[in-house]
Amino acid sequence: MPEGNITTLKNFTIVGFPGLHHNYYGLVSAVMFIVYMCILVGNGTFLTLFAWEKSLQKPMYYIIINLSVCDVLFSTTTIPKIITKYWFNDGSISFLGYFIQMHFVHYTGSVIAFVLGIMAFDRYIAVCNPLRYAIIVKDSTVFILCIIAWLLAVPCILVMVIRAYPLPYCSTNTIIHCYCDHVSITRLACTDRTPYGLAALISSMFVLLVPLVFILFSYGSIVKVDLRISTNQGWIKTLSTCSSQLIITALFFLPRCFNYFASFTGLMFSSDIQILVILLYSLVPPMINPFIYCIRTKEVKKALTKHLARTIQLKNFSFFNMQLLF
Repeated sequence: MPEGNITTLKNFTIVGFPGLHHNYYGLVSAVMFIVYMCILVGNGTFLTLFAWEKSLQKPMYYIIINLSVCDVLFSTTTIPKIITKYWFNDGSISFLGYFIQMHFVHYTGSVIAFVLGIMAFDRYIAVCNPLRYAIIVKDSTVFILCIIAWLLAVPCILVMVIRAYPLPYCSTNTIIHCYCDHVSITRLACTDRTPYGLAALISSMFVLLVPLVFILFSYGSIVKVDLRISTNQGWIKTLSTCSSQLIITALFFLPRCFNYFASFTGLMFSSDIQILVILLYSLVPPMINPFIYCIRTKEVKKALTKHLARTIQLKNFSFFNMQLLF
């Protein structure tokens, strides 16, 4: 494109679902608001339980805490803008704001992938080497691994952001997406995006494939150990130990793998379907992860039940005192 046709953009417009009729904007914004509230309440409840209940202050729950923090950060970075788009018909975002949101979108996603790898490591040691679990998986070990996860994601994402930010962008500033990502912005560049797309692809594959390969190895080893267990009780115990982690991991990786596979094979969907799939794997896991912890984890369920019972007792006591006063 000639240099004269290149303009300096001050903002972008997030379109969201391009085929969505204006009459449904209120419904979509209401759904997004409910999803956001569920994410905040669910993860906030778990974080509060973790702070109050000493029985939850164990390596496995330290890992889940990192997952909850990432879910809240990702949702807070993206959902309010989607709600603003459909509630107030304001999809505008500044040039700098776009890249800040893009950074947090990819950064939190990368940290989640690494944290899920740490979770698989925890389950691998618990099942395959249970006698040494307390020696290997200590609070300090999990703390160091989680710090590495947060730090390791920094250069991977900065490469994408730093290379995309100075590109020359054309006058078209509409983003066919519900939040800011690397692919959507580089498509607007008035230059060959292949070198920049290749670097981003390598970074994304490292972030996704390295943890995924380790996760597959870990759970494959767990299945191998399970095959040696002859009793149904042993199978049930192992399945109970790993079921929540498997559900969380599947929700994160399977839709993403499908999305990349579809793009690689040339399987095309409408923009609305693509955005819907992306939103499902971006927003559904943060919303249901806390419920998975509570339903599938006995210690969390016990702690939640205890605090709910205590809250009810305090309310009944306060009500009884009010009756005595009057």
